[in-house]
Amino acid sequence: MRIWVDADACPGVIKDILFRAAERTGVRLTLVANQPVWIPPSRFIDRIQVSPGFDVADNEIVKQLEANDLVITADVPLAAEVIDKGAYALNPAGELYSTETIRARLNMRDFMDTLRASGIDTGRAPAMSHRNRQVFANNLDRFLAKRR
Repeated sequence: MRIWVDADACPGVIKDILFRAAERTGVRLTLVANQPVWIPPSRFIDRIQVSPGFDVADNEIVKQLEANDLVITADVPLAAEVIDKGAYALNPAGELYSTETIRARLNMRDFMDTLRASGIDTGRAPAMSHRNRQVFANNLDRFLAKRR
């Protein structure tokens, strides 16, 4: 099992939680981004820098992931592809996407895109709260404990 991170938009506090989890559990962690990303020195943590472009990092993750890997992403279409390949997706707020919920999430994303395209201000995502960090860390720990 490996953890993949859609690192371009992943909050730093979530990356820190992931770095600690990789060291604690020995699970391989790979950050994929189209820009340089800092990682701590570790035999369990690496990074892949892809060329700039729309969905290039997402495509690299999908290409390399294997069934039962975990992908950290807030990108709902990427999460859907991950689930279709038999892997798991966890967003930075701590929600584990599932086959039961991913289609509804895709529909809501498409609806919000339509609203924005028609000029309606749909607001911004709320800032990462302490509670979000806790939920993420707890769900990550639960996931890793089950897969050991």
